Amino acid sequence: MTGLPTPSTPDGREGLAALLGDPQGTLLGFDFDGTLAPIVDEPTAAHGHPDAPAALAALAGRVALIAVVTGRPASQAVELGGFAGVPGLERLVVLGQYGFERWDINSKTAQVPEPTAGLDTVRSQLPRLLEVLGLPDAHIEDKGIAVAVHVRRMDDPAGAFHELHAPLAALASRSGLSLEPGRLVLELRAEGMDKGEALRGLLRESGARTVMFVGDDLGDVAAFDAVDEFRAEGGYGLLVCSGSVEQNALVERSDLVVDGPPGVVALLRTIADALPRP
Repeated sequence: MTGLPTPSTPDGREGLAALLGDPQGTLLGFDFDGTLAPIVDEPTAAHGHPDAPAALAALAGRVALIAVVTGRPASQAVELGGFAGVPGLERLVVLGQYGFERWDINSKTAQVPEPTAGLDTVRSQLPRLLEVLGLPDAHIEDKGIAVAVHVRRMDDPAGAFHELHAPLAALASRSGLSLEPGRLVLELRAEGMDKGEALRGLLRESGARTVMFVGDDLGDVAAFDAVDEFRAEGGYGLLVCSGSVEQNALVERSDLVVDGPPGVVALLRTIADALPRP
């Protein structure tokens, strides 16, 4: 494992060894924002790390499957990530909206479900709720099958996030939706899907014996849970945190911590260098 970082846990070290010894039996899963792309104030300007597509492509033909699992709409993540048309990414799958949407290189289109009726209630009540709370400057993002409230650009984003959590949880409950907290964003969406369920589906689909998942935020906790369950059932797993000074929710859960998207890209390059050439 020359050149590779050493995971801090026995499970992580076993997971990395399994990845290197059986790449064709390995699923590589990634969050997008904060993992493959930097966090920025304007969500629609969060372009992926410029070296991420090539780093993924260097591994794509050598592992069972590479997947991006994101809270963004799938087509938006594809565009911002620069994934479309990249030679070598023929096996890339992008699951958007926490797994409700799917994009792959063959269809070149995202499969999008019908929005749940409760979102109409959220759209009609949310602006007034923000006014009553004295937070009218919070940014509402309509994702079609989900609605997100961003507080990053506010004067006190942490305070606004805390103040919004309970009222938005109540609104989600009244509307038959779930509330998903992220990095200075709260999202209201249909129940029954999260990154953990999405990752479990990919594991079944790929037949992988080893899984590495890289995330950075609260929305990735469910995916980390799925990897822990997979390991408990006899599989191998490697949990990687894309660390930052802003969020450390996954640091203690991780086998390995890297320094944001540049650290993720560096890790992928190191893994590619350690694998036999195709």
